[in-house]
Amino acid sequence: MNKSIPLMTALLSLAPAAAFAHPHIFVEARLEVVAGADGSIEELRNVWRFDEVFSSSVVMDFDKNTDLKLEPNELAQVGNTVKQSLADYDYYMNLTINGKSVTVQQPDVIHVDYKNGQLLMFFAVKPVEKMPLKGRLTFGVYDPTLYTSIDFPTDNELATVGDSLKACKHQVVRPDADEVISQNKQSLTDAFFSDPTGTNMSKLFATRLELTC
Repeated sequence: MNKSIPLMTALLSLAPAAAFAHPHIFVEARLEVVAGADGSIEELRNVWRFDEVFSSSVVMDFDKNTDLKLEPNELAQVGNTVKQSLADYDYYMNLTINGKSVTVQQPDVIHVDYKNGQLLMFFAVKPVEKMPLKGRLTFGVYDPTLYTSIDFPTDNELATVGDSLKACKHQVVRPDADEVISQNKQSLTDAFFSDPTGTNMSKLFATRLELTC
């Protein structure tokens, strides 16, 4: 990669339209939905493990002393770059309460580690507005341009923390792409498949945790 171009333009999803069919970055994720003592969502804790190919490209771009590993200051630089780059993308968070979308605050810090050839990121975000445990709430993580494939290996990777969440019904939804397309033919126009970023309909394909409280 050209050193004059920040590596995290990939995470900014500045990718060709063909990315819909061909993700370029692959992430195994874990999301913990945390409820506070006041009976509302307190924060969303994220763990992202990146594929080895992308991880090695990060090492190449941020390994300033060329020792083929990332020192603490280099890891911190990666975290700061991602923190700035993904702000406009709401850190790939997809939250709703009774059908209304909820954005998130910027995380205080994105912690980064590099182990066994893979890049790991850990961070927590808080909803911008209060999300009381009333009605239907959904939580997902997705890249609206589909340049990055974010996968939850098992349903257990979409977890809840907090006693107040025990009263809610939990369901992990893994949409079937063919079914989504069939059910949304009028909305999923040719323009979407040419440029999914322009319609924000890609969230229909995203794995999510649904809570009914």
